[in-house]
Amino acid sequence: MGGLRDLAIALRQAAGWRRRQPCSTFGRVLTDHLGRADDPWERRWTWDSGLPPRWLLVGYTGSPQDPGDDAVALCADIDGLFVDLPPRPRERFTLLGCVPDGALASVLDSMASHAAEPERAWLDDLWLSAAPDQPAARRGWIGERLLDVTVLGHRPSRTSPERLDIDLEGLVDVYDRTDGVARPDDVTEFVLSGPDGASCGVCADVTGVFREPAAPPVPLVTLVGCRPEPPLLTAIAAVHQTTKAGLRRRRVGAHVGAVAADGSAVGLTYGIVSGTVLSSSPSRLDRDLLDVTIASDAREPCPAGTRGILDRWFTGRPTERNLWARYDRTLRHEWTGVALAHLARRNTPDQPAGTAFHLDGRFVTDIEGFYCALGEAINGPGGYFGWNLDGLADCLCGKYGATAPFRLVWHDSAVARRHLVAGYDRRRHAPAVTLDVLLGLLAERGIDIDLR
Repeated sequence: MGGLRDLAIALRQAAGWRRRQPCSTFGRVLTDHLGRADDPWERRWTWDSGLPPRWLLVGYTGSPQDPGDDAVALCADIDGLFVDLPPRPRERFTLLGCVPDGALASVLDSMASHAAEPERAWLDDLWLSAAPDQPAARRGWIGERLLDVTVLGHRPSRTSPERLDIDLEGLVDVYDRTDGVARPDDVTEFVLSGPDGASCGVCADVTGVFREPAAPPVPLVTLVGCRPEPPLLTAIAAVHQTTKAGLRRRRVGAHVGAVAADGSAVGLTYGIVSGTVLSSSPSRLDRDLLDVTIASDAREPCPAGTRGILDRWFTGRPTERNLWARYDRTLRHEWTGVALAHLARRNTPDQPAGTAFHLDGRFVTDIEGFYCALGEAINGPGGYFGWNLDGLADCLCGKYGATAPFRLVWHDSAVARRHLVAGYDRRRHAPAVTLDVLLGLLAERGIDIDLR
């Protein structure tokens, strides 16, 4: 079961990376384009308007058989790209006709022994899959994971009184909150297991897990002060075409890049505009430019604070340390994503093995803060050296600023000792990354750590 779980996580990550570009792969994508004369990422983008161009869209329009990376538009602003959504609401599920086992059975027993207290107890993550001999498993269905599950209550099953119907609360593990969850049509019984692969029982059916894709949380995206490139001009010309062919011509799929003061552009790790062109009109910013409105595909926008982070890179890389310290965990993660995107243009050699790096630990109050601080310790303000454990492991292999083995002097390490502790990380929906985990990974790679 553990192998299937690892495969499931890998496949989900791969699917997400195709939509939002992965950490290390994203850098390689841009690097591979270097030297192409027609590469839009290598051009300097300017125009005659009094406004600076801020965003470059690179992708395609229509429904090409082999989508390319063509310049689609240059614009001064994009309404709908940076929006704060409310926290994702927790969901309700019911395991129908369940025979509990393992941790699930233990939770139910505990609830029964405390009947005077509210009937709810935390379970951890729960996997739903098919038995190996069922057709869904044989054709490769890897199951679904329910995150941060709480048991709300239980009762005898309506259909099988010897079994239970168990009410749960949690979150379905999806990459984007708008994603649908397809129901396999050839599962006759679901196998339940915990995060360690141990059996939690079986159930005949489950409600609340499988669903159609949700509507886009930001239905319209507007390219404000837009200079369309030829692909987008073609899509705009088809705005009044309502045939299927016309709708296909109006399709846009583009990665968004931030344009700096010198006209260079760097692709955002999470920035994507995709959908169908609805209209265009002279821009409210400059009559020689257009405002182009797009009916957006279902996709979560970037957090609103990401725009402010990108503004810090507009005139060049930040020169002040700990600018990230004022942000919450979400925006600290965005900070490392922006640093990663700019890393694609780094061409300086690694520091030699044995170099001593000094990590300012005063603000390492969460795992995201650790990655921000480590990036600055290795590569200076705005530096990147991993944004998750896999990314950190990649960086420790070299070509990211430091050659192992090296020495890491961790100042004010007591802050991390107080905050990076064992438990369940409800932002990551996984066991917390502790200070000891980080120290162990670094030590395995031959890093000499001096905690101060």
